[in-house]
Amino acid sequence: MNELPASPYHTEPAPAPQSVRVALPTIAPTVTYTLIAVTVFVYVLHQLLSVAVLGYAANQIDWLEVYGARFNSVIRAGEIWRFITPIFLHGSIPHIFFNMYALFSIGTLLERHFGHGRFALLYFLAGFTGNVFSFLLTGENGYSVGASTAVFGLIAAEVAFFYHNRKLFGGQARQAISNAGVIIAINLVIGFHPALTIGAMWAACWAAPYSHGSPVRAGR
Repeated sequence: MNELPASPYHTEPAPAPQSVRVALPTIAPTVTYTLIAVTVFVYVLHQLLSVAVLGYAANQIDWLEVYGARFNSVIRAGEIWRFITPIFLHGSIPHIFFNMYALFSIGTLLERHFGHGRFALLYFLAGFTGNVFSFLLTGENGYSVGASTAVFGLIAAEVAFFYHNRKLFGGQARQAISNAGVIIAINLVIGFHPALTIGAMWAACWAAPYSHGSPVRAGR
């Protein structure tokens, strides 16, 4: 018996979906560790100097002004470096502990994906921008210290990065975004300033275009 000719509409079965392994960056977060070490060193240094000069550990803002706290009046007089120096100054142990915990928690992860150079640029630009907005939104006698502006920038960048790449990272993306939410909630309990949110939103807008579609790219 002759076999019937194959149907012209016959198609091959669709291949089974296959998983793809993606090599994630493995670079060490040296910038994060360096920022933490320098910030802690500065805190210990100004505590020791206050003991040597005043006889006790001083955290008053007038003492921190000597080291570069953001004072609107002196910035208007030309000391514009005070838009950066406050991110290395802290007023108490809980203050520096929270910011360094947030920097360690977010920075060690984010630096591996963004690379050393881009991460460092993000940290300092977020800190600078947050202090500029804080300067603009407070009066002549406004002042501040702390790395919160830079940390909020990292939080915003982390949320933007993992949201754009949520399909690739899956559960890790949800965990990272939840962790960012916890850190934000703690900061709201400790104290809140609208300038921090503005700086963070700016950082997210800056980071998102670089993170979208390139989750494993690690620059230098």
